[in-house]
Amino acid sequence: MLLITSIIASALTIIFIKLSFFVIGLRRKNKVGLGSGGYDELERAIRAQGNFAEYVPFGIILIACLELNGAPWWLVATPGMTLVIGRLIHVVGINTPPPDFSKRVLGMKLTFNTLIALIVINLGWSLYHLLA
Repeated sequence: MLLITSIIASALTIIFIKLSFFVIGLRRKNKVGLGSGGYDELERAIRAQGNFAEYVPFGIILIACLELNGAPWWLVATPGMTLVIGRLIHVVGINTPPPDFSKRVLGMKLTFNTLIALIVINLGWSLYHLLA
């Protein structure tokens, strides 16, 4: 069972839905069907949603691989929580007018470091079990 992955994926999906509804609301408010229509707030919201959609799937896949391969719960949950926190910080940084680049950068650092850690942990865990 993928209990930890299910919790992490659910939390991330809730965030994605919230981001999507924010984009939809801004599109309606500004009467923009496609693109940002030149509205900075809408452009930021679109990029926050798009950036989330670009990075989160890799994290979920790597978290699920760890859990499926029998890693201890804490080794699955820790990077999962870090990914959620990193993505939330990035969203706040990109959607706060004017964009708060320090939060945006911190969010991306947490995201990239988590993805890199997940790669290393997955490779290490897999190699350990292959060679043991």
